Amino acid sequence: MSWGTTGVRGLLSIRVGYGVLAVLLPVTLVLALGVGRYDIPLSHTLGIVLPPWLGLEPWWTPMEQRLVLWGRVPRVLLAAILGAGLAVSGAALQGLFRNPLADPQLVGVSAGAACGGVLAILLDGSGTVLVLLSLLGGMAALYFVRWLAHSGGGESILTLILSGVVVSAVFGALVSLAKFVADPQNQLPTIVFWLLGSLAAADYPRLWLGAGATGLGLVALWLVRFQLHVMSLGEDDARAMGLPVERVRTLALLAVALITAASVAVCGVIGWVGLVVPHLVRLLFGNHFAAFMPLTALLGAVYLVVVDTLARSVTDAEIPLGALTALVGAPVFAYLLRQMRRPGEA
Repeated sequence: MSWGTTGVRGLLSIRVGYGVLAVLLPVTLVLALGVGRYDIPLSHTLGIVLPPWLGLEPWWTPMEQRLVLWGRVPRVLLAAILGAGLAVSGAALQGLFRNPLADPQLVGVSAGAACGGVLAILLDGSGTVLVLLSLLGGMAALYFVRWLAHSGGGESILTLILSGVVVSAVFGALVSLAKFVADPQNQLPTIVFWLLGSLAAADYPRLWLGAGATGLGLVALWLVRFQLHVMSLGEDDARAMGLPVERVRTLALLAVALITAASVAVCGVIGWVGLVVPHLVRLLFGNHFAAFMPLTALLGAVYLVVVDTLARSVTDAEIPLGALTALVGAPVFAYLLRQMRRPGEA
């Protein structure tokens, strides 16, 4: 499969894709607000989320209203925003590295952000400290990746990937050491659960942080979407067309780092979203660069909202989100790999 051409056709047209996802996303959001260990009727959920200036007489209970507005609204919206950001980040890296297996964890940002968050837990820091150290850890990981990649006198795709592997290994080792020295009664369970990924602690401050950081990253990736498309054809071709390859790559990596670090900061490590969703979009709707990024964002939002809803409603005890995305994503990705190997397809 070619990662840069616009000729890759999907099973559905782009217009159908926009129509389906534009309807599916709000429907998924509303349904997710009513589903959980305490189910709320759809009519009650709709009444709660309708604008208050309509002056509707409540037919729902105060407890249902508190649960929806203060418990589920920030969680569902945060899942949609992070899903969109992680999916677009994966799509950007796959085009940038010309590698269908690329995702935000490839450049070491997830490992760095995880290390920063674990350090905050060891220091018994507040939620704000955890978020700040996670962001700093993610940005530090990106700095070391770029430093290593430049140390050889240039910065190729191969050196970036290898640098990401090295930095991920180092920060992963630091996380393992942190687990070793953590208090086994209090700190260690918190570290383990946080690293597995969960939106259980979602609230409005985390929502604003996740939305702000993810929004900035998505805007930056949107501004360089055409340049990323050209670079996916090859760096030599991009330079021949006069594109500032180093500048575009730096901006794209910073945007991906910001989105990934914010995701790890507010809900822990969540993998596979940036790997699976772009492939689903290519399979369903093709690879037209003008529509690929918006469709990826919409489907990523739907995907993570659905997975998070399953995580908090399938069993009495909440399933870690990172584990569930792996369980759901790995078989889907294996199927997509098989589809990519069909006869007649490169």
